[in-house]
Amino acid sequence: MSYRPLVTNSRLAERNDATQLFQVVVKLKDGGECRLFYGPEGTKINRLQTTPCSVCRRDYYCNCMDKFVDVISSQVDLEELKAAQPAAK
Repeated sequence: MSYRPLVTNSRLAERNDATQLFQVVVKLKDGGECRLFYGPEGTKINRLQTTPCSVCRRDYYCNCMDKFVDVISSQVDLEELKAAQPAAK
C-alpha cells in the first residue's frame, strides 16, 4: 500500500517578504507534522519530530517526506495563508 499524505491543517509559521521565504507548518491526517519552506529556489520539506515517520516508522531524521513535497505543497494555499497573516512592519 502506498502512502498518500492528506493535509488537515496548515498555518503560516514565519514569513520574510524581503527575501520571499515562507515557512508553513502542516498537520497531516495520520498525525504527522511537517514544515514546508517556500522560497525562490523552490519548496523544501522537513518532518517535525512529534511522531514517527508515517513511511519508514523511524522516530529520528529521515528524508521520506522529500518524495511527497509536491503532493503536500499542492494541498496548501500559500496565498490564502499570507493574506490571513499580514506582514509585520
